[in-house]
Formats: sequence, structure tokens, C-alpha cells
Amino acid sequence: MNQDRPRFSQEIVGVTLAAGKGSRMLSLQTLLPKPVLPVLDKPIVYHQLEAMVRLGIRKAIVVVGHRGYEVVRQIERQPPLGIEIDYVAQESNLGIAHCVGCLESAIAGPFLLFLGDIYFHAPRLDGMLTVFREHQADAVLGAITEQDTAAISRNYCIVTDEHGLARQVIEKPRFPKSRLKGVGIYLFTPVVFDAIRRTSRTAMRDEYEITDSIQILIDLGYDVRTCTDIVHDLNLTYPRDLLELNLWALNHDGLDHYISDTARIGPGAVIEHSVVGAGAVVGAGAVLKNAVVFAGATVPPGRRLEDVLVTESEICRP
Repeated sequence: MNQDRPRFSQEIVGVTLAAGKGSRMLSLQTLLPKPVLPVLDKPIVYHQLEAMVRLGIRKAIVVVGHRGYEVVRQIERQPPLGIEIDYVAQESNLGIAHCVGCLESAIAGPFLLFLGDIYFHAPRLDGMLTVFREHQADAVLGAITEQDTAAISRNYCIVTDEHGLARQVIEKPRFPKSRLKGVGIYLFTPVVFDAIRRTSRTAMRDEYEITDSIQILIDLGYDVRTCTDIVHDLNLTYPRDLLELNLWALNHDGLDHYISDTARIGPGAVIEHSVVGAGAVVGAGAVLKNAVVFAGATVPPGRRLEDVLVTESEICRP
């Protein structure tokens, strides 16, 4: 089926989709769009760019939409990574497949795609590239073997055959048909754009779903594989997720706390299992436990805060 696929010696481009509005995060009062919310004081998409660099990727494209200027600003205020970054605008928020389709004129070869609202731990992420090249695949889906069916139902389920080929992808299944959960990391060749043009809007969300596009690839006989080298992932959907994500990252890195070099900590302040961002101020005698203080935010003197997010404008108990 795939005689006309791009040559696999072509350089892989990295892509992150940072155009979503994140309506379920709007209760968190912050100027930051969801894809640049902080994990250990770095935007989520910046963590993704770092992962691209570790894979040897030299060019990245960030798709922006809602408050896109702020996404750009937050990325560019971070230390340079030595990777070329271009920005593409999604004018209408019509779903992931539509967002990917906006890239067609900017991409001529294979690309590694991250959804901008996921944080993942994948020290063997290069396994996706290995599967892609060894099988000359048209798509590779990042996946986790998941025992929690509720977690699969929040994402998508992948059904494979005895040869490891994906045969069915099911978006947010009520009753998952396998334990293989897709995690929002994809490696595509440009044939995906043909599938996107054939993709219809869904009845449930009135959007163009990337899982529908992937199913079209499968039904057309393209080689779609999976790679289970993703160790941990967390979708950032609600404010509570941001707190849990930061606390998980602290635990994973073996840290009790993370305090930016430019934060100001008042006399007698106690910081336990918390993150304090750049330029933040923690007043004298304040106590933080299981908290995330955004860059530039202020904790008043003497306050005791536990299980909270402190943004530039509020103290949020998610």
C-alpha cells in the first residue's frame, strides 16, 4: 500500500499543538494558556521541546491559537535550546485533526507530534523512531499498557493484531476493547493529511478528531504501529491536574521542593514539597505544603497554604 511514502532518511520535524482554549481550566485565574502552565517552573511545551532536542530533532513547529502571543512569549523567555522554532496559527478551534491539518503547507516529511496539554515521562522515547524506521511505518502511536479502564476512557483505546499493527482506535471508549491507551504522542508521515481531508466532524463534540483520521489510515491499509515506551503521562484538564503533575515531578526527581534562583523567600518561611517559580515572593513566616507558586506570584507573610496553586492573581484550591 505504501510504496509512495516519504523516504525514511528524511529529517523528522517536531510539532506541538498549543492552540487549545482549555475551557475546563478557565476557573484558574491566570494569564497563561494551558500549554504554557508551569511544571517545575517551565512551560509544559518547553518540556516537550527539550524532549525533541534529546532525540536530535533540529526543527520544531508550535501551533498556536488562543492567546498565541502569550505561548510564544513564554517559550522565548526560557533558555535557548538550540532548536529552530516556527509558529503556525490555527484560526478556528475545530479539534486536533483540524489543528494538524493546518501544518500541511509547512511539513513535507515525517513529524513527531505532541499534544500541548500532556506531560509525560519517556526516557526511551526514541523507541518510537526505531519502530517507525524498522517497519517503515506510516504512523506510530505512543501508548501505555494501562490497567485503569477509567484512564483509557479519558483518552483513546488501541486494538492491535498479532503482528503489532493497529486495527482500531476508539476515542474515549466507555468499555475499552484493550488495555492499550493512546497518550497523545504520534509519529506521522504526510499521508495523515490525506486522511484528515477525509475526516468528518464528530456528532459528540462537533470537532475533527485525530483518532478518526488514524482510523481512516488503518482502513486504507496504511502501516500504523504502536510503541509502549511511554512510562507515565498526565493530561492537564483541570486545575487539580496541574498541582498533581508538579508534585509527581518533584517525587520523580527526588526533590522535596523546587525554588527558582530568582525567587525571594522571606525570613522564617517554610517550603515543604512545593514549587516556587521565578521572581515569586514568599513572605516572612509563610508556610507552603504541597503548593505551586507561579512565576511572579506573591504569598503574603504569615500565610499557611496547603494543596494550592498560587497564580499571579489568586490563591486557588483546586
